[in-house]
Amino acid sequence: MAHAADPQQKIRVKIKSYDHKIIDNSCRLIIETAVLHGAEIAGPIPLPTEMHKYTVNRSTFVHKDAREQFEMRVHKRIIDILHPSQKTIEALMNLTLPAGTDIEVKMVS
Repeated sequence: MAHAADPQQKIRVKIKSYDHKIIDNSCRLIIETAVLHGAEIAGPIPLPTEMHKYTVNRSTFVHKDAREQFEMRVHKRIIDILHPSQKTIEALMNLTLPAGTDIEVKMVS
């Protein structure tokens, strides 16, 4: 009876990376860990890729027409872990992910 009154608890994991291969590997590791400990998964949901473009003059003084353009892409994914147990949370905290990934973990009810 008390379980029905509890709001649905879930963990939202937001992952950012410059490399899409690294972010896919990180998602796979998180999902495998959560499923191994008996949690349900929603995702990975791809979010729009942020593109930062920079234009730089090739020369320092004259030749304004000579420019180079650089672009950085930030790939993002969201994974929702539904009904996480305490073991699931501990396993996710101890998970070592590849370098170059930024991870944000939130508890959502």
